[in-house]
Amino acid sequence: MRVIIAAGGTGGHIYPALAVAKKIRQKDKASDILYIGTTKRMEKDIVPKEGFKYAAVNVEGLKRSLSPKNIKSAFLFLAAISKCKKIIKKFKPDVVVTFGGYVSAPVIYAAHKLGVKCCIHEQNSIFGMTNKFASKYADKIFVSFKSLEEKINDKKVIYTGNPCSEDAYLAKEANKKDYGLTDGKKLVLIVMGSLGSKTVSDKMKKMLTLFNNKDYEVLYVTGKNYFDEFKKMKYTNNIKIVSYINNLVSLLKKTDCLVSRAGASTLSEISSLNVPSILIPSPYVTENHQYKNAMDLACKNAALILEEKNLEGDELLRLVEKVLNDRIFTKKLKENLKSFEVRGSASRIYDEIVKLAGDKDARHS
Repeated sequence: MRVIIAAGGTGGHIYPALAVAKKIRQKDKASDILYIGTTKRMEKDIVPKEGFKYAAVNVEGLKRSLSPKNIKSAFLFLAAISKCKKIIKKFKPDVVVTFGGYVSAPVIYAAHKLGVKCCIHEQNSIFGMTNKFASKYADKIFVSFKSLEEKINDKKVIYTGNPCSEDAYLAKEANKKDYGLTDGKKLVLIVMGSLGSKTVSDKMKKMLTLFNNKDYEVLYVTGKNYFDEFKKMKYTNNIKIVSYINNLVSLLKKTDCLVSRAGASTLSEISSLNVPSILIPSPYVTENHQYKNAMDLACKNAALILEEKNLEGDELLRLVEKVLNDRIFTKKLKENLKSFEVRGSASRIYDEIVKLAGDKDARHS
């Protein structure tokens, strides 16, 4: 089977795409996979290291407000379509699968025009701008949230979950001692993404002192941009500070309470691993989609939500200690979280891709 995969811009698009690419490679040793990404974003470095063929396209996203930059973006988009058509004609894929990020738009449009079957995956609980566009040309639409499947109500839509959840389930447990943590103590893990958040970091400098001398441990991942500021701070021994954790999902398996943003991949991982969580959605993302992701869980009592604007005083401490100490509440939280768990998400997507690739009569005219 010959497959083109496209995704770009952020890890939230790239890692689900890679999870499916790896699943194809695992299940079909004779498969040939080409990944199309941008010339400038992080996928250009990540994907080749995973051993996949990589083709780069120069494309930029449109600004939501009126901007002269949109003229340049429009010209780049048209040029990208032309280049994608050449790549597709040369590679001759059986199917094209896109995972969002603006590079996906010219890829799926070109594939559709050339009569190649296409499918898309949406990680969030609402469509991103690119996937709104791409959904018009997709033969199948894979979604991570049941609520989005119900909202669209189209036979093309298939609830698969996020393929990152399968990687999370199979990940090896971390050794807490590697992080200076104690096996016999409960762990609160606080992380706001690989780079961190300035707003949250500024608040956490003082807020972390509220956790001093507790009988549980707190590991705060500052993000690479803010670690130096925290090195100057004085906290008690139960509070550990690191800049970054390379294999976070392994440590999630040892976590009793996670405090995190509400990115789609994170939510798929906590659902897969059944981790009680306090979600602080980033208010700076497109269409406030992290808040909508978080509310999908919070409305079913599967996670707690604390908006960044309400991250004041001892509110975080009170929520953390409710999760750690109220056994009945936390048991219910974990039971409700199971309803969001999708086992074998990458395998489900692989099976659907195989069916689509083999359905010769379904090709576009």
